[in-house]
Amino acid sequence: MSDEKESLTRLEEKVKDLALAMEKMKIAEYVEYINDTRKMLATNFLAGIARGLGMAVGFTILGAMLIYFLRQLVLFNLPLIGDFIANIVELVNESLQKG
Repeated sequence: MSDEKESLTRLEEKVKDLALAMEKMKIAEYVEYINDTRKMLATNFLAGIARGLGMAVGFTILGAMLIYFLRQLVLFNLPLIGDFIANIVELVNESLQKG
């Protein structure tokens, strides 16, 4: 009988620990968030806009750095590479002027 009582006491303590751990993990809030379709859509929409904007800015900066590097490389007047890069830079400049 006391062995059974100890088992129940340990089980009760384990359940309390599990409940506390679940509260710390905020599972209830997560389940509520998953069930709220509007909130989830709004959050994912804003996250998508932020990712897209970040990629656009990042690619713009990387492209500008690449063009700057290529222009600097043209100044070194390397025989084969210089002509090739000069053509690329001219194409990019023409494209920028048209747009």
